[in-house]
Parts: sequence; C-alpha cells; structure tokens
Amino acid sequence: MSLKQQVTTGSEVNERLAALISNANAVRATAAAVEGTLGPKGLDTMLVDRFGGVVITNDGVTILTTMEATHPAAKMVINVAKAQEEEVGDGTTTTTVMAGSMVGTGLEQVLKGVPVARVIEGIRQGVVFAVETMQQASVPVKDLDDQRLKSVAQIAGRGNQDIAELVVTAARLVGKEELLKPAFKLAETVVAGEGAGNEVFEGVIVSKERMNRQMPERLKDVKVLVVDDALEPEEIEEEALGTEAGFNRYLILQEEFKRNIDKIIGMGIGLVLVDRGVAEVAEERLTDANIMVIQRVLQKELRRAAEHTGARMVKRTGLNKEPADLERYLGHAGEVYSDEKLEQVRIHAGGGKPMATIVVGAATAEVVGERERIARDASAAVQAAVKGGVVPGGGAVEMAVARETEKMRGRIRGMAAYGVDSVVEALKRPLAQIVANAGFNPLEKVGDVTAAQVAKKKNSLAVDCDTGEVRDMLQAGILDPTLVKIHALKAAGEIAEAILRIDTVIRKREEKKEGRDSTQDGGAG
Repeated sequence: MSLKQQVTTGSEVNERLAALISNANAVRATAAAVEGTLGPKGLDTMLVDRFGGVVITNDGVTILTTMEATHPAAKMVINVAKAQEEEVGDGTTTTTVMAGSMVGTGLEQVLKGVPVARVIEGIRQGVVFAVETMQQASVPVKDLDDQRLKSVAQIAGRGNQDIAELVVTAARLVGKEELLKPAFKLAETVVAGEGAGNEVFEGVIVSKERMNRQMPERLKDVKVLVVDDALEPEEIEEEALGTEAGFNRYLILQEEFKRNIDKIIGMGIGLVLVDRGVAEVAEERLTDANIMVIQRVLQKELRRAAEHTGARMVKRTGLNKEPADLERYLGHAGEVYSDEKLEQVRIHAGGGKPMATIVVGAATAEVVGERERIARDASAAVQAAVKGGVVPGGGAVEMAVARETEKMRGRIRGMAAYGVDSVVEALKRPLAQIVANAGFNPLEKVGDVTAAQVAKKKNSLAVDCDTGEVRDMLQAGILDPTLVKIHALKAAGEIAEAILRIDTVIRKREEKKEGRDSTQDGGAG
C-alpha cells in the first residue's frame, strides 16, 4: 500500500497529513538525487544549465546547491547541506541520505498512528545516544605523521592518491596548531588551474596578474604593502566640486595622494596588493619605480597574503602616516613572481605565518573543477580528522552504532521508542546505499555485516565493494573523520525534526510595495 493510499481513509486525516507527506516526499526526492554518488563505486551526475553549460561531478554539495529545487522542504535540506559543508567541509551526501531515511521512517510511524510529538521525542533521544556512542568509537590522531591521515585523505578524495599526498603534505607544512584553529580552513588553500601541475608550496597565490607587463616579473627579498581599499585619491562629492572650496580641497587631495605614492617609492616597497582599483597616476609612477602592483585582489586572498607576509592592511588614509609609522604596517616576502601562463602571482617565504598552497591541475576546465572539489573535500576531511579523530569507514561505524541504538530503544517507555527506529534505519542507510551503488543486494549485505560484527565482536567490519566480502575497514585503511559523521547525524536529525513538525503549509500574501495604490494591488478600493 502506498503512502497516499494509507491516508485516504478519511478526508480529515488526509488533510491533516497532506503537508507532511508532501514535505517527506520532497526530502526523499532530494536524497535520491545524490544517493547514487555515495561510496567508492558511486557514479557522477551531469548538471546542465539553460545555456547548455555542463558540470560533471560526484560532489554532493555541488549537486544540491546547483540543482533546480522549488519545493520548500527540498530547499531546507539544501540549506542544511550548505551548513554541513561550511562547518566541516564534507559529508553532505551522507547527511542528505540519512535525512531522507529518517524522515521517511518517521512518516511511516505517524501513518501507523504514532503521534508526531512522540516520534520527534524518540528521534532526539536516538540522535543524542548515537552521537555519544560514535564519539566513544573515535580514535584520536596524535600527530601529522600518522599514516591514517593519508587514508582519510584518499577516501575523501575518491581514491585519488596524488591529491591525498598533496593534502597531507600541506597539512604538515601548516602545522597542527593552525589546523586546530576554528577560523583556519585547509580547504581554502586549494587552487586549481587548467594546465597547472600538481604541487604544494609554502606560500600563497594571488589569482590576478600584475597591472601591466612593464612591472617586474620576479622580485626577491621585498617589502610588501597591503591596501584594503582603493589606491586612489580621496573622493569629493560632485556638488562640492562645483564650489571654490570644494575644488581647492580636490587639488589638495590630488597632491597629497602623489606625495603618498612617492612615499611608497621612497620606502623601498617592492610589492603593493590593492583591494580595489588603482589610479592611473599611481600605476605610472609605481611602474617607473619598478614596483609590482596587483589590483582588485579577492578579499580572502588579500587576507592570506597579509598574514603570510606579516603585513597589516591599511586604508588609503593610512598612507598619510609618517614613513616610520607606516613601516610597521609592511610585510616581507622572500620571493614574488608572476606566472603569465596561469595568470597568477605567487608569494613565497613570507615573514608572517607559514602557509601552504595546494595546486591541482588538469587538461580541461571541466576536469579542473572536479579535481578542485575533490582536493577541497580531502583537505576538509584531513583537518576534521586532526580535530576530532577517525572512525572505521564504509558504513561500518554507523552499523555498529545502529545496533547499540536499537538496544537502547528497549529502555525507552512509551511511543517515543518508535522515533528511535527512525534513527536506527537512518544509521543503516549509508552502508545499504554504498553496497547498492557497488551492485550488491543491500538487504543481504546489511544482514551479513550485522552478523559478522556480532560474531567477531568487531565494529570495524563492512563490505569490500570490489568483492562483496565482509572486510575489516581499519585494516583496509578505509577511515572517515569522526566530526564529519557526527555532524551528518546531527544535521539529519535536525532536518527530520523540522519536517515532521510542519503540520500546515500556508502561502504567504505578497507584501504591498510603498507607493502602490489599492487598484495596483488588485484591491476593490
């Protein structure tokens, strides 16, 4: 009997559950869009826009955030997936698949007569218990030489050994202290380029060219000025320019700006990075002085360059400082050079924080984009592993936690126990989908893994997707970051609770715009 058939027993019941069924179907449809990418045998998805542009990817968050979604519940899932990506940088597909299962099972319980409030109560208790159990199963990563980090990078990097090696090398260059900082994201150090070679180097990349070819192509041992503003004279409003006082003020500012440019030249600065535009007079004078200038630098790249060189960013008004005071704002770089082929500038051996940049390349733009996404996933996974440890991958840890959660269900009184069932089924879902994508029967393999884990008292057992045999994931080097798993489970629980709580969907009226009369709004007057 289909879900819709189950609610046609009465118009009152049908109306009461219509919103829930609609939302649950939307969540499960969203999960279906990405579930085929899960696991080592997962396939790619082709995304096509209205202009014929094509993106081929295996990345869950890319699929979710670029696919056309009109249903409000589907948009909720996508928003949670975005949050998962921002928080830990990986695990969005697992989150979505588990959410689809949790919502679907929760709906089935409601259709059987279990009150929604009790289902939600059980889901909450089940998620809390499952998270605690998963944390207990986590194994910490003691240092950056731990070989398990490479395994984590390779699994998150979809088997790309070259990318895994790049990511681990970059992590070691950055250092554990930096990786543990909440504001630092190793994934942001990834730069991709068509025709670029794979490498990791200590330094940063600015994805802009020098302002003109007359500026030096390569510099060594230079002072660095970072302007978080335009390198232009202060602006005067047009109305003020029409007055004598305003025009005189304009002339003063022009002369002051020229003096500041001469000051930059006189201080021996070799590299100037600018957030916005650069005035022609500044470009001309700085070019003549053999200074490299890069304008309109992305804010995140400007910040990284400042941190690496040890520079303090200044506004244009800050250039009015005396040379001795301005000197304290300068950074230092051992080497700077412009790569004309890749249209970027590299800054090496900065005098500030040690920073690493991961460069990945490929022959075509489409492949470059996917390799960049893979490298970012691997980087995020490695950083998450350093922060929170690792657990057996391949769905093994979820199966073990599902079994413990099922035991906990017996200790819950009342109908909330049915909500725990939703969590149990969601925990089994990753393994089921991974083996289904590998071409095996998910029911059979889930049963095999459960029996093997119990019989051998080993929670690291799952399915080898090449042979279909039960295998120890720890010995096989198939590991996942604990934080990714925990965030995925929590996020799935949040989606399930939010969807199950919605009893009615009401279309909002359009807000009247100011200045429109009642006839324009369609009113009767």
